[in-house]
Amino acid sequence: MKKLFCVACCSIFLFAGCGKASYFQSTELVEAKEEADENKVVEDLVPSTIYVQVAGAVVKPDVYELPEGSRVYAAIEAAGGLRDEADDSDINQAALLEDGQKLYIYTEEEVVKIKQQEEQSNETDDGLVNINTATATELMALPGIGQSKANQIIAYRDANGSFSSIEDIKNVTGIGDGIFNQINSFIKI
Repeated sequence: MKKLFCVACCSIFLFAGCGKASYFQSTELVEAKEEADENKVVEDLVPSTIYVQVAGAVVKPDVYELPEGSRVYAAIEAAGGLRDEADDSDINQAALLEDGQKLYIYTEEEVVKIKQQEEQSNETDDGLVNINTATATELMALPGIGQSKANQIIAYRDANGSFSSIEDIKNVTGIGDGIFNQINSFIKI
């Protein structure tokens, strides 16, 4: 009888969980955890995808679906590769791609034009006024130069040709050392 009582008590403690969740509740929790782990494994096995637009000097420009973590070279391959006139000198083909990225491959001709535009931009965007080509409005932006002096500079330039140095502007009537010192850091030839 004592053995039966002990077995009954032990069974109750086992199924009741000794004050914790019951055996059946524990089994449900374990099963739920296993199912969640299986879903995570499935998610880990299915790679995420990204969409990248490949344009320019490639065989088939379009939007391509690629696995997350793809590199630039994979997008180029997906687009059928580079055309013969493509300039890939500035392309880092090992760079990682991002979702929604646009990859444009320039032709050699486009690269030449871009470089020419950059050179022209660098020449004109230095903020200095070219006294050989400036209009009256551009000259009036200089300190101490009003409408009258701007017109005199243009008249002198028309009569005598281009200035050969910025100091030659002092040859214009009304422009002496004082005005020259105000404008010399703002002008060029």
